[in-house]
Amino acid sequence: MAGIGPVDQPASNGINTKRVAYFYDSDVGNYAYVAGHPMKPHRIRMAHSLIMNYGLYKKMEIYRAKPASRHEMTQFHTDEYVDFLQKVTPDNMDAYAKEQGKYNVGDDCPVFDGLFEFCGISAGGSMEGAARLNRGKCDIAVNWAGGLHHAKKSEASGFCYINDIVLGIIELLRYKQRVLYIDIDVHHGDGVEEAFYTTDRVMTVSFHKYGEYFPGTGELRDIGVGQGKYYAVNFPLRDGIDDESYKNIFEPVIDSVMEWYKPEAVVLQCGGDSLSGDRLGCFNLSMQGHANCVSFVKKFNLPTLVLGGGGYTMRNVSRTWAYETSVLVGQKIGPELPYNDYYEYFGPDYELNVRPSNMENANNKEYLDKIKMQVIENLKRTTFAPSVQLTEVPRDPEGMDDEADALLDDIDEDENKDTRWTRRRWDKHRDKEGEFSESDDEDEASKAGVRRQSGQARRRNIMDYQNPLSVDAGADSGMATPEPRMSQNGEDDTVAGAGIADRATIIGKRSTSITPPTLGEASGSPTGSNQAAAVDIDGDVDMDAVSIVDEFGDAIPMSPRTALEGSAMSKTPPFSPHKPARPEIYEPDDAEELDTKEDPSIANLRTGDDIEQHIDREEYGPKARQ
Repeated sequence: MAGIGPVDQPASNGINTKRVAYFYDSDVGNYAYVAGHPMKPHRIRMAHSLIMNYGLYKKMEIYRAKPASRHEMTQFHTDEYVDFLQKVTPDNMDAYAKEQGKYNVGDDCPVFDGLFEFCGISAGGSMEGAARLNRGKCDIAVNWAGGLHHAKKSEASGFCYINDIVLGIIELLRYKQRVLYIDIDVHHGDGVEEAFYTTDRVMTVSFHKYGEYFPGTGELRDIGVGQGKYYAVNFPLRDGIDDESYKNIFEPVIDSVMEWYKPEAVVLQCGGDSLSGDRLGCFNLSMQGHANCVSFVKKFNLPTLVLGGGGYTMRNVSRTWAYETSVLVGQKIGPELPYNDYYEYFGPDYELNVRPSNMENANNKEYLDKIKMQVIENLKRTTFAPSVQLTEVPRDPEGMDDEADALLDDIDEDENKDTRWTRRRWDKHRDKEGEFSESDDEDEASKAGVRRQSGQARRRNIMDYQNPLSVDAGADSGMATPEPRMSQNGEDDTVAGAGIADRATIIGKRSTSITPPTLGEASGSPTGSNQAAAVDIDGDVDMDAVSIVDEFGDAIPMSPRTALEGSAMSKTPPFSPHKPARPEIYEPDDAEELDTKEDPSIANLRTGDDIEQHIDREEYGPKARQ
C-alpha cells in the first residue's frame, strides 16, 4: 500500500465535562505469574506512576475497589472452578494435578503466589466501575488492571483466570437494556463473546488478528446464535495493520453499531498488544492510532467502562494507557515524560510515544473494504435497538429502599471510597457434561505439577505465537533465575514483528461445551473446525469462503460452523516463552486513598532494555498483602 500519514493526536482543550472514576490497587504490581512469563502486572504500576506524575489525578476521582469475593466471581464462573483458584498455591499444586488439567491451569496460566487475590483486584475494579456507572456516580470508569477477556466459565485461558469483563457487563445489565463490548486487543475476545453468544442484550465487537494465531476463533461468520444471532461482530485482520487502515475500519463499524444497536453503556477493552513491537502482537499501531479508538468511543457520550488487557512490552503499554487516560479526562499532556519512579524504563528517548515500524501491512484496501461491507450488512439484519423489560434489581437478597440506597451513596462519597457495599444474588449454575477439557503439555505442565492425560493431544497456548525478534527470546528466558548476562547487542523489544510469517504454523484446536451465563436466553456458543470451510448452512452471512480466497489469495482462513446451535468448538492455539516478571518495585505515595511502599534503587541502569534485562535476573516473589 502507499504510505499513510499518522493519525492526528486526539484533540482536547483541557476542559472535560465528564466525571471519570479511576480504579487502582497499589498491590497489583506485587504479583508475578512465574519467571519467564510475558504477563507482568507491574506494567499497571508503571502506567499509574505516569498518570500521577502527569497530574492527571486532578481531573478524576481515584478509588481503590474492594477485591471481588468468591461469591461475586461465581455470578459467571462455576463454584468448583473458583474454589480451585482460591485453594491452589505453588506449595500444594501437586495435590491438584487433576484439577489443573481440568481447568487449563499450569501452561500459559500458571499457579503463582497470590493468584486468587490478583484475580480479585482485577475483577473488583471492573465490577465497582460498572456499579458506579449504574448509579450515575461517574460517566467513565477506568480499570487498567481489568480486560482479561480469554477466561471461560470454568477454565483459564490466555493468561486470564477470572473474566472481569463478563462480571462487569453482568453488573451493567442490572440497569441497562443493551451493553456494547468493543475489543481492540490483538487477540480475539473469545471469552466475552462466548459468554453472551446467545443474547441480544450484549453486542460484542472484536478487531483482531485471525488465522494461525491464538485463540483461533473470531472469523467473520461467527455472528451469534438464537436470540443473539448477528449480535456478535468479528473483524478478522492480517499482520501489520497501521493507524490509518485501523481508523478506516474502526470508525465506520462503530458508527454503524451505534446507529443500529443503540447501546445504553459501552465496555471498551484496550489491550496494548495491538501496538507496534509488542512481544506477542503482530500489528503496527502507534500510541496515537491506538488512542484514537478511545477518543472516538468517548465522543458518543455513553456511560463507558474502560479496561486494560494484553500488552507485553511494559514500557509501551504503560505509556499508551497513561496517554489514553489523558484522552479520557480531556487533558493534553506533553511528549516529554515527567520524572517518575520508573523513569529509567523509558530510555533512551524518555518520550511519551510508541512509534510504528516499517512492518509490511498485509491488509490491503480491497480486503478491508469487503470485510467492512459485510460486517455493516450483518448489522442491518439485527432488530433495531432491541428492548427488554427491566425491573429494579435490589442491592442485596432482602432488597433495599430509596432511603437506604441514598445512605450508601453518602457513605461511598464521604466516608469509605475503598469499599463496595453492593450485594448480589446467587446465580444458578448448570454444568453440561463435557464442559471441561483436559490440558496435557508434557514439558511445561509436568514442571508445574500437571500430569499427562492419556489419549489427549497437546493443547496449544498463547505463547506458542511470539515475536521472533523479541529481546526475551533467549535460551534462558524460561529459567526461574536466569544467569546474569550482559545487555544483548542489537536486541530491542520495540522492534516490530517483521518476521511474523515465520511464526509457528500449527493451530491446535480443542473442543469444549460452554454453558453461557444465566440471562434467560437459549443456550449455544461458537463452534469451529480445522477443516476446509463451506458456505454457512443457513446463508446468514451471504459471503462464502471461496469468494474471499479467490479474490484475496491468503485471506482469513475459514472454519465451518458445523452446527450453529450445538456444543462449542473453541480453537485454542498459542503461547510463547518470555522473560521473567519484574522484581518487587516500590510504589510511591500517589494519592490520599492509596498505599505507599519502598523504592529500591536502579540508578545504575540507563535504558529500558537494561532495566527489563535486570528484571529478568532478579529472583522475586509477591509482596505480602498489607
